[in-house]
Formats: sequence, structure tokens, C-alpha cells
Amino acid sequence: MIEIDIFIAESLADELETAVPILKTAVQTTLTHEQIKSAALSILLTDDAEIQGMNRDYRGEDRPTDVLSFEAGDELGGYLGDIAISVETAVVQAQNAGHQLIEELQLLAIHGTLHLLGYDHLSVEEKDEMWARQTAVLTQLNLSHVTPTEDSHD
Repeated sequence: MIEIDIFIAESLADELETAVPILKTAVQTTLTHEQIKSAALSILLTDDAEIQGMNRDYRGEDRPTDVLSFEAGDELGGYLGDIAISVETAVVQAQNAGHQLIEELQLLAIHGTLHLLGYDHLSVEEKDEMWARQTAVLTQLNLSHVTPTEDSHD
């Protein structure tokens, strides 16, 4: 069983309510692609100020970022962890890339989920593998026109 909880900052709730099922599908597709049959995770859709605080507190980088992933570790069984996405940063990235906000949010949800599964992009080899997995999932979702950028920091 897959359990995906999505929380939306109150200031963003009205405009993002319709994004919830779409993001759940993106995460579900990622987990299925990775042959994960049972897992749980949460996603927080928030703003730059909140994600900057998290980035500062947990990574020592005092700046906003697009997505952060917090792996739960093996001690919590099937709970993979938490993902935080800055909608403000996602808006800018979507505009710069020439696609819709919901498409950018799906990319960031996929990216964050892959991090929770242990993938990273610190070396060229790791990045190539992670980007290939993201691209495969995006293609499954008919989003092959959406490509990951190097701006994904988590």
C-alpha cells in the first residue's frame, strides 16, 4: 500500500488544491517505476521563506531552494520521509523553462521521491542515473518536454 500525504501552506491552499491528485499520481508513478509496492511519505507545498528556513537549519544554506528531501531512515519501516517544495521557486523555474507550474511541481515531487529512495546527483554518474530515472517517469506521465535542471537542490 502506498500512502502519500500532501500538506499545503494556508496561503497557497486555494490555488493548489487541484494539484494534490496530480502530485500523488507523480509520486505513485515514481514508486511503481522503482518497484516499490509499500511506502508512505509526505509532501509540503510551501513558500520561499519557509523553505529557506529549512534549508538553513538542515543544510546550512541560508537561501531558498526548489525542493528538499528528508529521508526517514530504516528505523521507521515503510515511511520514506518528507519532501518540501517551494511553490514560489517552482513558479519561476516553470516560467524559465516554458512549461506549466503543475508540470514543475510534478518534476520536483518525482525528484524529491527519488532522493527519499536514496538517489542523488553529487557525482556525474549519480546525476546521470537519477536524471535517467526522472526522465523515464516524466515520459510515463506524458511530460517528456519537462526536463530536470541543475537547480534542484535537496
